[in-house]
Amino acid sequence: MAAVLQAYESLITAGELRPDPEQAAAAARLDALARELENPKTTGFFRKKVILPRGIYMWGDVGRGKSMLMDLFYANVTVAQKRRVHFGEFMLEVHERIAAERRKEAGDPILPIAAALAEEARLLAFDEMIVNNSPDAMILSRLFTAMIEAGVTVVTTSNRVPTDLYKNGLNREHFLPFIGLIEQRLEVLALNGPVDYRRDRLGQQDTWLVPNGPEATQQLSAAFFRLTDYPPEDRGHVPSEELVVQGRALRVPKSLKGVAVFSFKKLCGEARGSADYLAIARRFHTVILVGIPILGPENRNEAARFVSLIDALYEHKVKLLAAADAQPDALYPTGDGRFEFQRTVSRLEEMRSEDYLAQGHGTA
Repeated sequence: MAAVLQAYESLITAGELRPDPEQAAAAARLDALARELENPKTTGFFRKKVILPRGIYMWGDVGRGKSMLMDLFYANVTVAQKRRVHFGEFMLEVHERIAAERRKEAGDPILPIAAALAEEARLLAFDEMIVNNSPDAMILSRLFTAMIEAGVTVVTTSNRVPTDLYKNGLNREHFLPFIGLIEQRLEVLALNGPVDYRRDRLGQQDTWLVPNGPEATQQLSAAFFRLTDYPPEDRGHVPSEELVVQGRALRVPKSLKGVAVFSFKKLCGEARGSADYLAIARRFHTVILVGIPILGPENRNEAARFVSLIDALYEHKVKLLAAADAQPDALYPTGDGRFEFQRTVSRLEEMRSEDYLAQGHGTA
């Protein structure tokens, strides 16, 4: 037994996880892959060739433990050249690389990009593979085929079975080879047990707290620690991160396991655009937003940014936990713009519903 499976079983023994047959099977397969990567097999006598380990595609409903298993795998596989990245963030990077290659006018950009990625990492671990736009769909098959042929092992999580990726998408016939590649070159593991552990951790937590203040802040803080398994006694050392959006840095004050914490002032009170909010929606499955004030014509710029933020979160099925000075239907009480704000009110109310909270991040 190698480190991945041992770490998983230690969490069971400590009572931090419940026994789950599908999780245990996935942990065993990830453990085997870790050993294959650490001790690569070769074929041939005179010209030895490394046998590339088969990657893994873990799919299942939200909260079934995919990210937790990815955490254990990535932390315990001792491969020097490894990289873990959110799939949406990775694809943004790929498109930037494509633009740079095209400026060189050097022909097809996919092969040199795949070669460069293979030089950087033997193992690529992706969180939340979701394909929802045509530019991504058009390049994925060629890009991943080239990366795998160059020696990259891919491990990814997704809320969708491979055959449902880019479902009903424009020109989907050009995307089908990528589905075939997944089924041929990655082992597909389902995690669809009966318990939504992430939703279970929220319990009966109201996701929209009124008013702003110490009590709301305390509740949201407790929810953050439940969702991330971070020890509350170490609250002074919660990690932060920076998202790079169109060459600009967007600081995320608290960021852990797909959960981000922002203040309204920083997110909507400063000059932000839809690209910022889209990057957040792609990167995080849960956003905690504090300090939402009463809105109106006197702060119409902040209100417009808030509308854009909610649109991005809603379209990507991001869970929103918020503290505000009023309930959604009283958030924009009077003045020019109130009528248009009603669409946002409707979305905020839906985002509190059990049906919405049960949906996976990025699902359509």
